Amino acid sequence: MDKNYNFERKKLMLPEYGRHIHQMVDYLSTIHDRDLRNRQARAVIDVMGNLNPTLRDTADFKHKLWDHLFIMSDFKLDVDSPYPIPSAKILYPKPDKMEYPRHRIGRKHYGKHIERMLAVLKDAAESAERTQTACNIARYMRAKSFEYNQEYPNNEVILKDLRAMSDNRIDIDENTLNNIKNDYKQNHTNNRARKNFSAGGHSNGKSNNHQNKQGGKRRMGKQTYK
Repeated sequence: MDKNYNFERKKLMLPEYGRHIHQMVDYLSTIHDRDLRNRQARAVIDVMGNLNPTLRDTADFKHKLWDHLFIMSDFKLDVDSPYPIPSAKILYPKPDKMEYPRHRIGRKHYGKHIERMLAVLKDAAESAERTQTACNIARYMRAKSFEYNQEYPNNEVILKDLRAMSDNRIDIDENTLNNIKNDYKQNHTNNRARKNFSAGGHSNGKSNNHQNKQGGKRRMGKQTYK
């Protein structure tokens, strides 16, 4: 007895339609009379629609059936379709080739974003904000260097790299970096103190109001008792 296993048969393009529908589509390609082939193709479309009666009310139901017909024929069926005939390129589009970045990073441990920020900052006019931003970048460079080398470099190395990466147009000294760092810490401390003070005052206000309400209730209770 001959055994006919599915893995030995032709691969189904759309398994949800079954092998019999695929055999019908294959038979269409063998019909030489074009008029007969068109009539038989419409008959196959009707059979395919009967397999999914719940989808008949959808707007593009017929369009999908015709597309599936051409897919099952591997886009080789020559019939007159009421819709645009799809192609393999449209169904399986080839993605556009992505260009690999060719820009070489001078100092990889800082990353490309540092280079981009310095490229913008070096053209900015001299101001306190520019100095503040440069110091923030310097501290970020120090953190990135630690991630890469597992050790913190001294400020002299960071500031030297900062000047080199900005074409010597951003030049800050160590005193400026330390002063701005200390000002940042002091402002951060003051902000926390103000928040804590505001939270404490608000809490005390609630506590006093609660105590006043409790005292008023006790006084009212005593008067009622008398």
